[in-house]
Amino acid sequence: MNSNELKEFLDEKVIQYNHPNFIESDPIQIPHRFSIKEDIEIAAFFAATMAWGNRKMIINKATDLMNRMGNSPFDFVMNYSENQFDKIETFKHRTINSTDLSFYLKSLQNIYKNHRGLENSFHFKKDETDSFHAIERFRELFLEISHEKRSEKHLSSPANNSAAKRLNMFLRWVVRQDNQGVDFGIWKNISSSQLVCPLDIHSGNVARSLKILTRTQNDWKAVSELNLKLKEFDAEDPVKYDFALFGLGVFENFNRVSPVK
Repeated sequence: MNSNELKEFLDEKVIQYNHPNFIESDPIQIPHRFSIKEDIEIAAFFAATMAWGNRKMIINKATDLMNRMGNSPFDFVMNYSENQFDKIETFKHRTINSTDLSFYLKSLQNIYKNHRGLENSFHFKKDETDSFHAIERFRELFLEISHEKRSEKHLSSPANNSAAKRLNMFLRWVVRQDNQGVDFGIWKNISSSQLVCPLDIHSGNVARSLKILTRTQNDWKAVSELNLKLKEFDAEDPVKYDFALFGLGVFENFNRVSPVK
């Protein structure tokens, strides 16, 4: 495919997968259960944080967490104390345990009480073309309260060359203006043009098959390389192609076929 044909192909796949039907099998269904902004963004933050591994398991674990929070995540965060630890004490998802979760709840409470909320904790400067520095600033703020070192590994750092897939996916969910009703677009102070594709094994392998990514590792260098190419297709909304790359990989096994000539 030439560049125009590739853009047309990916645009068609965006239309196919950026659709309400996508919600029912994806962790984004968790925040879609809520209507209040703060409930949506907190549910989205936890669902994205847990989003690695089998998607059905992720959805089940995120549902379990929301139930433990009384399905009122904002209220639970704002009133959380050690007296409520028994409600999350037995929670575990992969390497995330109740100690990590308790720290996350306390940090979110600190953010809402002392830093004007979760949206304001992701500060993008006007001239920034991706999420690198905003994520690093958010991490610094999030980690400012006392915590165990082990809890930091669940909050990936682009400065350590991590693709930060889960944080970038969270940002896509809450920032991107989506006429199809999948992404929420509830954060108005960040431009979709500053978002990057939440790179994972599926989107990475499809991007390599399509020859829009050459780097073999799924790290921040790969994120940057892919982002430059996707901006050529749509400079205002490059992250929309996450639907195409992810959908091709998960639903069509596209990365398992021979690379495009």
